[in-house]
Amino acid sequence: MKPPAFEYHDPVELEPALELLRRYQGEAKILAGGQSLLALLNFRLTRPVALIDVNRIRRLSYIKEQDGRLCLGAVTRQRAVEFSPLVREKLPLLAEATRLVGHLPTRTRGTIGGSLAHADPAAEYPAVFSALDGELVARGPNGERVLGAREFFQGLMTTALAPDEVLVEVRLPLMTAQCGWAFEEFSRRQGDFAIVGVAAQVCVVGERCKTARLAAAGVGPTPLRLERAEQTLEQDGLSERSIAEAAARAAEQTEPPSDLHATAQYRRHLTRVLTQRAISRALARARGERR
Repeated sequence: MKPPAFEYHDPVELEPALELLRRYQGEAKILAGGQSLLALLNFRLTRPVALIDVNRIRRLSYIKEQDGRLCLGAVTRQRAVEFSPLVREKLPLLAEATRLVGHLPTRTRGTIGGSLAHADPAAEYPAVFSALDGELVARGPNGERVLGAREFFQGLMTTALAPDEVLVEVRLPLMTAQCGWAFEEFSRRQGDFAIVGVAAQVCVVGERCKTARLAAAGVGPTPLRLERAEQTLEQDGLSERSIAEAAARAAEQTEPPSDLHATAQYRRHLTRVLTQRAISRALARARGERR
């Protein structure tokens, strides 16, 4: 199929893009990597009056460390995130998750901001963003506002972004030396969206879990923070028994859907298995073991 007719704009600065959004009063879509939007257009699941292509706005593409956080411009390519030495050093969970995003052509064109704004609950970036309590900066007619994961993801592919706002920056806290990380997912084929995915970052002091950050993808309309599992690790320690209990509590917390890819029961099973794997691998890395 071919997309419906639309007007096309490609501003080179952010302010003209915002002005275009105001002009079209909710009838325009932002085009970044286009890996999700173009498919929706071709199937005519969305029919915007106009597309506003932000690829030429260079100020929206960067990766930098600032005030204890990793800051990424919303139009930063996923491929740039994947190969960034700064990301690998300061936030390896993000680097590992990026390698699981789609296929090479997807990551070459796709952007980190586009994935978060699209808010597919099975995608890797929303899970990482939720696990790490990230922040998103949106720019609109009234200036900038900062949104956390809990308020940003509102429902199935629905976010708190207003129709006249543009996502401009993603902020994630840097990992400390005592932390380990892992992203585990199960998909039918390499490059497919995960049936279930789990992001984990575990920080240890001796045999004690100082902090645990866990989130799951594919188990509901939004990424799910696995708080019960986090609490189990922080309160009961890092024994094999407590890791297994944390994984069981993660599965209990989910209310996944059944669809043509998997039943709800199978998704709960995957949540338990993948959570246990992710915690174990993150713990091994925190202890300096090669995993």
